[in-house]
Amino acid sequence: MSATKIVVVGSINADLTTRVPRHPKPGETLLGDGGFFSAGGKGANQAVAAGLLGADVAMIGAVGTDPQAEAALAPMRRAGVDMQGVAATAETTGLAVITVDDAGENTIVVVPGANADVTHSYVDEHAELIAGAEILLMQGEIPASGFNRAADLATGRVVVNLAPVVPVGREQLLRADPLLANEHEAALVLGQLGAPTDSTDPRTLAHALLEQGFTSVVLTLGADGALVADATGLTDIPTPRVEAVDTTGCGDAFAGAFVARLAEGARLDDAARYAARVGAFAATGHGAQDSYPSADDALPEVEG
Repeated sequence: MSATKIVVVGSINADLTTRVPRHPKPGETLLGDGGFFSAGGKGANQAVAAGLLGADVAMIGAVGTDPQAEAALAPMRRAGVDMQGVAATAETTGLAVITVDDAGENTIVVVPGANADVTHSYVDEHAELIAGAEILLMQGEIPASGFNRAADLATGRVVVNLAPVVPVGREQLLRADPLLANEHEAALVLGQLGAPTDSTDPRTLAHALLEQGFTSVVLTLGADGALVADATGLTDIPTPRVEAVDTTGCGDAFAGAFVARLAEGARLDDAARYAARVGAFAATGHGAQDSYPSADDALPEVEG
């Protein structure tokens, strides 16, 4: 078996998206538009983002046998993602219910479905694929036992976007190089590691994460770009200014583009600069995977 540069162990979902003028208050009912299904799941999103940019990517995950499964898998096939690690289980395909307001901001509720089957034993079936990867990319939408086992099997670089922030093994989490997180997730990870903080300052959070034992950290800061932190110091990463249409999946676009560049040998800061442009591109389109650029698309530039 030839080595795959990037292996993604993660979730595969069908996204149900609705649009509203504003997000409802608790107990309030609003009329919305949309109600259509598209492909999603943080694992699949990141695999598609990397694949569309020309990276060599394989996916390990699970779907159901319901009608939504094919819709969830089709974009990965079109992006050239190797699907040998994807199987259909007795569960339904994972579901994400996404509500997007007129400002492009979203709320998401995820029902795991078949993603809950990506356990220690499931991951073990693909041990050779994981061990042969140059980069293992994982998120927080699969069981901790599957996450931990994949990290233990990895012999290459491990990149972790622990979203949502769920309890996983400390040793396995600290293998992340880098940990990708936004400010909220960074604070939650620190709490999980026994170093709770009330700070929302990106620099404070980045330093605290390095002190906990991470080799490197990349904090994604939305319209403020990103922050790269490692033993050499902190580097601010600017992002292009765009008119956001829908921010769903923009963080996943960043993650996929980031590992695609890392697989080409880029430094952390250079990979993050490229990823910020891809994330900004994704914000100008609707949905997650449908908004991602290919290698031929012109990406927005950073002004100045």
